[in-house]
Amino acid sequence: MDRVSIPTADKGFIGGSSTFSLNFPDDLCLPYVKTIERAGFDTPFGRSPEFTLFSVDEQLVLTVKMHGWREGISRADASRQVFWVFEQAGVKTLFAEGGVGSIRNDLAMRQFFVPDDYIDLSLRKDVRLSDRYLLIMRDPFCPKLTSILQETVSGLDPDRHIGKGVYVVTDGRHFESCAEVRMIEKLGGDVIGQTVCPEVYLAREIGACYAGIYLVVNRAEGVGEDWEHEELTDIFFNEASTMGRIIIEALRTKRSMTCNCGTLRKETLLKDGR
Repeated sequence: MDRVSIPTADKGFIGGSSTFSLNFPDDLCLPYVKTIERAGFDTPFGRSPEFTLFSVDEQLVLTVKMHGWREGISRADASRQVFWVFEQAGVKTLFAEGGVGSIRNDLAMRQFFVPDDYIDLSLRKDVRLSDRYLLIMRDPFCPKLTSILQETVSGLDPDRHIGKGVYVVTDGRHFESCAEVRMIEKLGGDVIGQTVCPEVYLAREIGACYAGIYLVVNRAEGVGEDWEHEELTDIFFNEASTMGRIIIEALRTKRSMTCNCGTLRKETLLKDGR
């Protein structure tokens, strides 16, 4: 369905590989979740991917599948389109999910990881909506939203381990070499993925709190035994509902707490004139 006007929604969710196999949120069949409509939008960066507007306990949520990535569109443009729509919708609370490769030995397959910092080794550095803001990346992931994700996992699956640490961003669409993984480990990385950047920058640019939860789907190359494609496939299909439930329950949480994320976006000083 095409739609000219962008709906208003305070909350957003960026779907990744861990919910890709779902028709989210419909496949979860939850009585307090209602899909309202699906639509794409024209943006200054091209036609957006399809968004789904749904409600959770009467709270409106706008979501997009697989980071907006699709054939024929660069990942940079996909991110611009997605976040332009979020900005127009008024999204201020934003969750994301995905799959990561683990470097640390204590992070086993199918465990969850909630990052508190990142290292950007991608080449997608110059991805922005405008030149209006100076972005301070002191606390890139909202600590309040991160706590909500951790508490949600503990409530739904108390035996599931939740790791914390540094998410290292690479470009893909391939996995890293063994030498690259050794370098990343020396830099202080705990897991490797492809999606936190530029999303963490764009979330700050639009003034939204941002946090992510990631499923360990493989061992980084050269770390322990080689991962098997069959297990990756099993995780891809059989853990999707678990991740979907975590996201829905996190979205249900009504925030009464405040954070400092809104203070970390400043007007740029690089302006012509005064």
